[in-house]
Amino acid sequence: MKKITAFLLAGLLAGTMYIPTPVYAVQTAAAKDKAAEKNSVAVNGPSSGTDAEAASSAAFGKKSEIANSASSGTGAKTVSGSSSGTDAKDKDDVITLRVCNWEEYIDTGDWSEDEIIDLDSGDIFGKNSLIDDFEAWYYQTYGKKVRVEYSTFGTNEDLYNMLTLGDVYDLICPSEYMIMKLMSEDQLLPLSDHFYDTSDTNNYYSRGVSPYINNIFQSKEINGETWGKYAAGYMWGITGIVYNPKYITEDEASTWTLFDNPKFKRKLTIKDNVRDSYFMAIGALKSKELTSAAFVNDPDYHQNLEDVMNDTSPEMIAEVQDYLQDVKDNVYSFETDAGKADMITGKVLANYQWSGDAVYTMDQADEDNYTLNFAVPREATNIYFDGWVMLKRGIGKDTQKQQAAEAFINFLSRPDNVIRNMYYIGYTSVISGGTDPRIFEYLKWNYGAEPDEKDTVDYDVNYFFSPDGTGDYVLKVPEEQTKRQLSAQYPSSDAISRSSIMIYFNPQKNSVINQMWVNVRCFNIRKMPVWGWILTVAAIAGIAWLCSLRIRKRRLDK
Repeated sequence: MKKITAFLLAGLLAGTMYIPTPVYAVQTAAAKDKAAEKNSVAVNGPSSGTDAEAASSAAFGKKSEIANSASSGTGAKTVSGSSSGTDAKDKDDVITLRVCNWEEYIDTGDWSEDEIIDLDSGDIFGKNSLIDDFEAWYYQTYGKKVRVEYSTFGTNEDLYNMLTLGDVYDLICPSEYMIMKLMSEDQLLPLSDHFYDTSDTNNYYSRGVSPYINNIFQSKEINGETWGKYAAGYMWGITGIVYNPKYITEDEASTWTLFDNPKFKRKLTIKDNVRDSYFMAIGALKSKELTSAAFVNDPDYHQNLEDVMNDTSPEMIAEVQDYLQDVKDNVYSFETDAGKADMITGKVLANYQWSGDAVYTMDQADEDNYTLNFAVPREATNIYFDGWVMLKRGIGKDTQKQQAAEAFINFLSRPDNVIRNMYYIGYTSVISGGTDPRIFEYLKWNYGAEPDEKDTVDYDVNYFFSPDGTGDYVLKVPEEQTKRQLSAQYPSSDAISRSSIMIYFNPQKNSVINQMWVNVRCFNIRKMPVWGWILTVAAIAGIAWLCSLRIRKRRLDK
């Protein structure tokens, strides 16, 4: 009982009690199908482009049991990687790296033979878990043994509660707003200068991070310090709307006002967390302003957009509360995970969704020969990130641990490992690959049109891959993909142009907004219909009458 009470108290102290970005280990159905089509022969071993990469993929065949680790809600189970050949007598020479990541958010290996990804630059194949491969690579590269203690969490709030209750980790992977919160609380250790040294060929992150993503991390600040000083990106995406094009048009789905459209009453679902729903509500309330020519063409459009979408004035909070209470009466449900299944089964026609889960939803529907599309609201979309940060309480002044932690980030940022993770998870990595062509090749492998395919269009992703946003990073793709999985995994430059980050709410604002959310999710007495009041008054009158009869009876008995 004490543990439960402490956990609940920690949640209240955290001040952020709602779920922003759960993730699930999924392989895109398109990737699975493409792998099956292209591979009918047995796989003899991986060929990932360099000797070092092949060695780390082939060494230490023990598969880590990461897939069996799951958050229990009050903490996380821990599963260690392989010992990398360590025995008891040299145990003291082993660096122990304590990593805490989202559930099922890293490739566990053990791919089947028909899952090989055959790119122009070489094949990608996940034989071992990336944890085991990292331990082998680290020893081969730095001559030191490292043992990863790998734990998982289910939500950012779970992670924060775990830290509050005393769990100690060296490297964690929260979402952008939790990174901002931990920065503001001075809990993070800065990344070393060497981490960003692009002359070191093992610094795969700094050499391969998308210029677009890097610009965000190096320009966004908390208390005068950039995100990039403390955080390295892992996965990213945007929010949008998965919809059934048989019943909802693209125009109807391309606006946040869809969720108060009475035409689709009880056929829509929205997110059961305050941050996503708050963003959606502002987008709907400010729809005319955000789409007006004067607003869009303003030279300060992007800053103005961020200011509007992060408005936490008392007036806006009150408007959002009223709007969401109206929306609650129009939608089928608030949900965190059930929306995917509800879309696939046809229970609902549209679902507010994170792009990674949108891909999963469309993939699953495709397997049932059931077409779903993805739309990015014309008002704005929320861009989100998960990123790696080092904790002061874990690493402290241990330079060997810090080197191992930064090496772990770099290893996961190596293009072949990036592809393995994207294939396994279904979300999009922040890594574009730099001069390594394999990330773009993988994108083409997934979505490129066949040579004889008709109804194709050019899809420009230069903003993500090219330092100056121009170049040859243009795919010829089936036209339908501009409204489906591709547009969710790698949004168009048009969608990106109206993206906004939702910033961290300070404790005072967070408390007010959380109370607003409680008011939305609880019964709203102001919206009780007339017949409800009549029944309530009648019930009260009936109870009063029965009480008066009892009192009168007692008096007569005396």
